[in-house]
Amino acid sequence: MSERVVLVTGALAGIGRATARAFALDHDSVVVSGRRDEEGKALVEELRALGAKAEFIRADVGIEDDVRALIDGTVRTFGKLDVAVNNAGFTGNPGPLTEQTVEEYDKVFDTNVRGLFFSLKHELRVMTEQGFGSIINLSSTYGERGGPRAALYAASKHAVNGLTRSAALEVANQGIRVNAVAPGPVATGGLNRFAGGEERAATLSATVPAGRLGQVEDIADVITFLASDRARFMTGQIVGVNGGRTAA
Repeated sequence: MSERVVLVTGALAGIGRATARAFALDHDSVVVSGRRDEEGKALVEELRALGAKAEFIRADVGIEDDVRALIDGTVRTFGKLDVAVNNAGFTGNPGPLTEQTVEEYDKVFDTNVRGLFFSLKHELRVMTEQGFGSIINLSSTYGERGGPRAALYAASKHAVNGLTRSAALEVANQGIRVNAVAPGPVATGGLNRFAGGEERAATLSATVPAGRLGQVEDIADVITFLASDRARFMTGQIVGVNGGRTAA
């Protein structure tokens, strides 16, 4: 029981997958979650090959019963929950606000906001009973500013920041920290879809002062730092990881 128990939602690709691997390399016990069983089982085998204890629990974060079962299953399997990384998210289909639909709104907010609400609710339920824990939410540079053709996504990530700060204040004196990481453009399949293709996504590197897109490992390294005792006095913070894109 000396190693930490870490939960990563939306763990089957991109930042979530890299984060799960980073914790596994630290010899933590890792629970990965997502909606695709075969990919989840394959990821578990990969993490075990790195020397970590790992389990996959299928869950849709937009369904509260799934989230409740995910958190309870994590504790039942490993006895506690030290770290939760709420990575599950959906970019939606970019376009003018006048062309967005209620259905598109629901798809974005059901995952990014409703799903985070359920996740925080049940993670904090367990962590307040334990008296310890660290939660890291995934935000975005869009969580602090707007963007043309990205109104729904930006609004959802503003909500992520509000939930992060509010939750942090509620539990700051209970041994629990809640922070968020706000990536800039990161080279993932999600960015390609959001930008409208791999070539368009690649051109975003010109908007980054560091001169390149972020890599998933860049984000995972900051998440693992925030989860560690080295960040023990940090809570309620939105940490930008964007190669200087929001410096000006």
